[in-house]
Amino acid sequence: MKTETIRSDVTVIGGGLAGVCAAIAAARLGSQVVLVNNRPVLGGNSSSEVRVWVCGATAHGINRYARETGIMGELFVENQYRNPEGNPYLWDLVILEAVRAEPNITLLLNTDVHEVEADGPEENRTIRSVTGWMMGSERRIRMESPVFLDCTGDGLVGFMAGARCRIGREASREYGEAWAPEEADGITLGSTLLFYTKDAGHPVRFVPPSFAKDITQTPIPIKRVIRSGDSGCHYWWIEWGGELDTVHDNEVIRDELWSVIYGIWDYIKNSGRFDADAMTLEWVGSIPGKREYRRFVGDYVLNQNDIIAQEPFPDRIAFGGWSIDLHPPQGMYAEASGSKHMHADGIYHIPFRSLYSANVSNLLFAGRNISASHVAFGTTRVMATCAVMGEAAGTAAALCAAKGVPPRAIYRSHLHELQQTLLRQDASVIGLRHEDDRDLVRQAKVSASSVRASIGVTKPHSAYRLERDAAILFPVEPGMQGLELLVDASGDTRLTVELWDTGRPENYVPGTKVAEAEAAVSKGEAQWISLPLAWAPDTPQNAFVIIRGNPDISLYRAAEPLTGVLAFEKGAVPNASANLEDHDENQPVVAWSMKALVRQPFCFKVLGTTAAYSPAKAIGGYKRPFGGPNLWASDSIGPEDEVWLQLTWESEITLQEVRLTWNDDVNEDLINLHHHRTPFEIIPELVKSYRLEARIRGEWSTIASVQDNRRRSNRIALNERISADALRLVIEETNGAPAAELVEIRVY
Repeated sequence: MKTETIRSDVTVIGGGLAGVCAAIAAARLGSQVVLVNNRPVLGGNSSSEVRVWVCGATAHGINRYARETGIMGELFVENQYRNPEGNPYLWDLVILEAVRAEPNITLLLNTDVHEVEADGPEENRTIRSVTGWMMGSERRIRMESPVFLDCTGDGLVGFMAGARCRIGREASREYGEAWAPEEADGITLGSTLLFYTKDAGHPVRFVPPSFAKDITQTPIPIKRVIRSGDSGCHYWWIEWGGELDTVHDNEVIRDELWSVIYGIWDYIKNSGRFDADAMTLEWVGSIPGKREYRRFVGDYVLNQNDIIAQEPFPDRIAFGGWSIDLHPPQGMYAEASGSKHMHADGIYHIPFRSLYSANVSNLLFAGRNISASHVAFGTTRVMATCAVMGEAAGTAAALCAAKGVPPRAIYRSHLHELQQTLLRQDASVIGLRHEDDRDLVRQAKVSASSVRASIGVTKPHSAYRLERDAAILFPVEPGMQGLELLVDASGDTRLTVELWDTGRPENYVPGTKVAEAEAAVSKGEAQWISLPLAWAPDTPQNAFVIIRGNPDISLYRAAEPLTGVLAFEKGAVPNASANLEDHDENQPVVAWSMKALVRQPFCFKVLGTTAAYSPAKAIGGYKRPFGGPNLWASDSIGPEDEVWLQLTWESEITLQEVRLTWNDDVNEDLINLHHHRTPFEIIPELVKSYRLEARIRGEWSTIASVQDNRRRSNRIALNERISADALRLVIEETNGAPAAELVEIRVY
């Protein structure tokens, strides 16, 4: 049979979100990329074939300011606009269009790679080619490139190339992990099939197939949550196969999962316990969504202690925030909870050394097969985290191809360039500052028409009885002179507050107590109570102010949010059913919940002025919240106001490209399917319409104009080089927010 050969700079095998983001990242940097997927659609476990929610660092709203940016962020925001109902097929289209928008990507669907040519000694292997069979087209395609990425999930390509890998759980003594077993074993997390239901509008009967399991003879009805209106990932706990081989026993696992799904539906329809007469099955999965199989060994193995300590690796290239989430080996038949969770105090960092092989010189990987222990894998495995690792691996692959060096050389000699490239592309890296000398804003002076110079939330919406401790978080820069709270009091009482730092710039939980204060409150409504809390920290950071519970006092929820400000209540909102998930409620991010208060902070005022929203923040180097919001915010925009940010140079510069990063509120938890829906289809803080003006020989001229923007990152490539001594960004309209907010401007 004739074999076709495709030569490229980078070959990515696996079309899940890790592979998609890797391919797009490399292509945007100029590499010719082949993206190969063995299924007819992209998206892996998130696709319409499997339909798993794309979870990530937000952990369904547990972590703050944690939503991914970069390519994964683009997919989230675009899907929110195009697919607010969470239609799985429209999610497929969002991913497919993102890939097809890149002319440097050759996409091969329905192509199963099962041959790998590699040579060299065991400790220094090199992949020469991979070969796949395109089903339906009878094409045998050989792919050659200097760099390969295994984003297959199961790690088949790297395994066939001889890459070191592991399956199962390490012994606790290997990495000193408290959650690892005493002895190593081959147990993994199991696989899952999902199903969708709908109301047919008329009675529908269900005759179960012969293989449907009688679930009343299992622990499932007692130990798991079954509701007739639930669909899809509400049934994530239909899991099995952790004690088998999830790859080689895939068909056995699928059949067992099918038997339970039809058994659950028989129980819902025919047991008489549910109001389900008009309910019918709309879709049942046929491809088990695998959670775990091979994990490659890189130059570093990420472990539980790194996650919990939030280790700030010098080579960090991405972040995660999902809990360490491990499931019992027996899956749906276990007597124990469906999962147990260990949370860090915030997001954690992922090192580049965990994304390339220790012994195959030209192999990178991303997704659930990275170099991590089984326990650490319990958090890195979720898809949005896999995606941001994919972007990092794809970026590294492009640098490898351009420089003619292996991934290890990128770590040893070009790490700074890798990290700075990721920041330039708006990838998800926290705590690194922009240091691109080619960016002309580094020589500019910045000014603005106005700035948010104070912090206050003063428009009340509804009263909130202080039955438990509550809290407010806000930036402190350079300091605060006091605090005022808007309260009702049902009788004469006292109000107690405490001021805490957050411990780390990337955390949003109480760290160390700084001060406390108490005030007498007389009976009455809508009173502004002054509290003598002063603080002038050495560096910009966030204050976490705890308002101790007092049922005689009510705070006020605000009518609208304020960027940089969050509200919390302690122990108020359970994160999951106790029958399904085991969260330690002593962990700070679990104890202090913001879920019921998103975009509804308490009414308060900080005494003194703030520099947290100054124009300098737009060129300050940080692209995400880190010890503060890290953005310029104007004062409120009126109908006749002209709002602008201006860059001025001492002498003329030549510019050809402007890159803008708008605020898309990374605290807002977005998801691809039906977990929840936001009340808006476009993030309100995103600027909708604006223009760019350049001062050329003393005269202002409009050089670009944008209408109906709904994206965080805008890249304005000018048709010709322009010589100017000033550049002005004029904001005409937002997507609903009362002020203009800009994270970053770059000029090249």
